[in-house]
Amino acid sequence: MLTTRTARTAAALAAVIALAAGCSGSGGKTSEDKDDGPGGGSAVGTQRLKIAMVTHSGEGDTFWDIVQKGAKQAAAKDNVDFLYSNDKEAKGQAELVQAAIDKKVDGIVVTLAKPEAMRSVLAKARTAGIPVVSINSGSEFSGAFGAISHIGQDEGVAGEAVGTQLGKEGRKKVLCVIHEQGNVSLEQRCAGVAKTFKGSVQNLNVEGTNAPSTQSSIEAKLQADPSIDAVVALGAPIAALAVKAKADAGSKAGIATFDLNAEVVRRIKAKEVTFAVDQQPYLQGYLAVDELWLNRTNGNVLGGGKPVLTGPAVVTGKDVPQLEKYTARGTR
Repeated sequence: MLTTRTARTAAALAAVIALAAGCSGSGGKTSEDKDDGPGGGSAVGTQRLKIAMVTHSGEGDTFWDIVQKGAKQAAAKDNVDFLYSNDKEAKGQAELVQAAIDKKVDGIVVTLAKPEAMRSVLAKARTAGIPVVSINSGSEFSGAFGAISHIGQDEGVAGEAVGTQLGKEGRKKVLCVIHEQGNVSLEQRCAGVAKTFKGSVQNLNVEGTNAPSTQSSIEAKLQADPSIDAVVALGAPIAALAVKAKADAGSKAGIATFDLNAEVVRRIKAKEVTFAVDQQPYLQGYLAVDELWLNRTNGNVLGGGKPVLTGPAVVTGKDVPQLEKYTARGTR
């Protein structure tokens, strides 16, 4: 299941945890495991830090629930007061970052889905001496905007992996569904698909926050063009809508999706979804908080100026037995 890149990321995570454990003898953190996931335990005798995470999405989205679970697990281990907020509007997200600066937090985790809106407020964080780690989106803007690290997957590379997998399935015509216009990460995913897929790729822009509209748009496209033999959803909630749209349209198109959750695993098991690309959101939340803790307490910086990659990992039906255990506890 796991790519070589993912294996390297797992090794890096193990090294981070080992370093953190080594600090505990001199007033650092401990890492006793808890039953609810990897990296459990609580810090003893450490400085209480306050870290804010501000994302461009999150309301009722299982992906961001998993990101938060990882972040909260690291926060509990690191003696961190974790503050989470989100706003799908770029202006609102920037205002939330400013609110975190005003609270004099010790670190900020931020997504860069609509990067230009974040440029000036992240400059203010830099001026205030608050370290920033970007996650999930906008890796190419991260360093220029002053973030010390970026943690996530390379969206173009992930798209290329999808295009390659679709080719292995023998697909000829792909509909790539973009559920949030202006989100650079989603555009990069579809561009990556088109780069490696030998057939044709057509993008469809939908209003992802409007489920009935999104489903009907996909259905109308499948009805109008029966030659479409694959639909690529760019998020788990959109995959569920694509499955329903396919059924209502009487289409035989295969459904593939970016991102993983328990429902996607169930759909892969039921053969409703052929495969998914997992960018391991738990790692994104966990490593971002841990990175800021390590930076504040030990001056560490992850990545050496390059993104710390958490994906892509292409998962198919053969991976379901292992994944069911992890998705059940909300860590994959």
